[in-house]
Amino acid sequence: MKKIDVTSPEAQSADLVAENIEQLKELFPELITEGPDGVAVNVDVLNQLVGDKTITDADEKYGLNWHGKRRARQLALTPSTGTLRPCPEDSVDWDTTQNLMIEGDNLEVLKLLQKSYAGKVKLIYIDPPYNTGKDFVYPDNFQDNIKNYLELTGQVEGGQKISSNTESSGRFHTDWLNMMYPRLKLARNLLREDGALFLTLDDTEVANMRRIGDEIFGEENFVANVVWQKKYAVANDDPGIGVMHDHILVYRKSEGFVRGLLPRTEEQNARYSNLDNDPRGEWASDNYVSNKSKDERPTLWYPIRHPRTGEDVWPEEFAVWRYSQEKHQEIEREGRLYWGPDQSYRKPRLKRYLKEVQQGIVPPTWWTFEDCGHNDEAQKETSGLLGQKVFSTPKPIRLIQRMLTIAAPKDAIVLDFFAGSGSTAHAVLKANAEDLGQRRYVMVQLPEPLSLDNNDQKSAALFCEQLGKPRTIAELTKERLRRAGAKVKAENPMFAGDTGFRVFKLDHSNLRAWNPNPADLEQTLFAHQDHLVEGRTESDILYELLLKLGLDLCVPIEKRSIAGRDVHLVGGGVLMACLAETITRDDVEPLAQGIVAWHEELVPAGDTTCVFRDSAFADDVAKTNLAAILEQHGINNVRSL
Repeated sequence: MKKIDVTSPEAQSADLVAENIEQLKELFPELITEGPDGVAVNVDVLNQLVGDKTITDADEKYGLNWHGKRRARQLALTPSTGTLRPCPEDSVDWDTTQNLMIEGDNLEVLKLLQKSYAGKVKLIYIDPPYNTGKDFVYPDNFQDNIKNYLELTGQVEGGQKISSNTESSGRFHTDWLNMMYPRLKLARNLLREDGALFLTLDDTEVANMRRIGDEIFGEENFVANVVWQKKYAVANDDPGIGVMHDHILVYRKSEGFVRGLLPRTEEQNARYSNLDNDPRGEWASDNYVSNKSKDERPTLWYPIRHPRTGEDVWPEEFAVWRYSQEKHQEIEREGRLYWGPDQSYRKPRLKRYLKEVQQGIVPPTWWTFEDCGHNDEAQKETSGLLGQKVFSTPKPIRLIQRMLTIAAPKDAIVLDFFAGSGSTAHAVLKANAEDLGQRRYVMVQLPEPLSLDNNDQKSAALFCEQLGKPRTIAELTKERLRRAGAKVKAENPMFAGDTGFRVFKLDHSNLRAWNPNPADLEQTLFAHQDHLVEGRTESDILYELLLKLGLDLCVPIEKRSIAGRDVHLVGGGVLMACLAETITRDDVEPLAQGIVAWHEELVPAGDTTCVFRDSAFADDVAKTNLAAILEQHGINNVRSL
């Protein structure tokens, strides 16, 4: 029975460096060699493969560089030492929901999601903190990422002071870029090949974000810079030029992305009618003349005989017909020329049939508040739902619904790792209720403390106290999700879709790291006999196994009592786990046979991993015998924690 410890692949988040090396090895096996610390890339061979002139380490090269960029890139590649602990008590419909609300630092959470959700997310929408010079809560100093996070959010003693990121600090842009870069690197891995990222921001960082977006996604995968009209009026006391817009940068994962169409309006559809009872259905007339001159397009300058007068009709003096004579004759034979009521038009028009037109509108890069909502609308939505103003800059639901229409079909997973007010989740629920979709959301929010002494945060902090919850932004997010689900159900009584969510919280791994005390090694050894962290539940450990084995956090889990011990079955047999604290010699035979019998009922498609608590076994004999029985019946991946 193989033991899983903190160094085992099964106990770690995705090793992105190893995955990158494997991809290089698959493309160019000759690049991989042995170095002093293990597997290495042979730069000399790389030079030979692509040519010396295509490789550069020069300081002067095209791109955006800043102090800390190398560290930011490395930070994205560093495995997480954390886990996500389940919180059914904070959740809604825990047993059935497919939605997730994760409380934690999004950098660590994105790392932990790599195995389970890589290549599965259809749409990522984020509204990161704008670089306004106010307090900055995402520092890039992570000696111990999880400890730093717990201190920052006041969950352990000795919390860190959050410093202001002012324009005079000398690191105004640098701090923001160091925060965004590793998160976008990790986020890209989670996208499907046909997935896309939508990111809202203001003028302060849009130029820099274009540069790092082009670097991470590739310039060829830039889709658009959408301008959203976020206000309907400029303040009269604005000393400069009133800003009425935000930017929405759109990047695709690859050319596999296909944008959706916006629905046609009633006004647009009203253009189509069937005045002459054409058997081909409703139509609208279109211009038959082009504004090119006959010198530019001589082949498009020809006469057309008017069906009523018999006269030859020519284009205007400085115009031509839109189609060649050959194409025109085809159009005429098909009866698609329209000469007006009673053939009274002097020039023909072209019939365009509704059934031939795209069943939607190509999305523009200008999004008005009439179509997508504005800041005041968003504030009224959240205040109306929660009973008071608690969020400073929420986004309107209609804005995010437009993104869903463009990039998130009915079966999509939608990720927002700056969840804030929870507008993205609300938009997903509303879209599902309207089109009976089964979109899932994954929300991630830092439990940033709210202070009663801060005038900007006081009302939000008091609201948390009214709820009997800790004073954090994540608690506000969860409450918005609860009320949004209830509102969608109330407004759509026939909708039977998923309006719940599972809550998970970031914490240290359940596996205790080896941290010896040189002054008392004997006591250290005794303390590490059970290398699972004290106080963690079976559920805590089980969900860490799901993460580290790459299983969905909403995968079905069944439980049976076998030989007086709880056995969990995950994903139809992908994982079986018995995390009981004691397994005696007498327990081994009935426990193993019960697991085998359950396994044979299932006939899982792939291999099954079976996991036990290492310290539970009475002795090595009990452990060996149990593993032997399971292996005799085809369960070969037997592990202990």
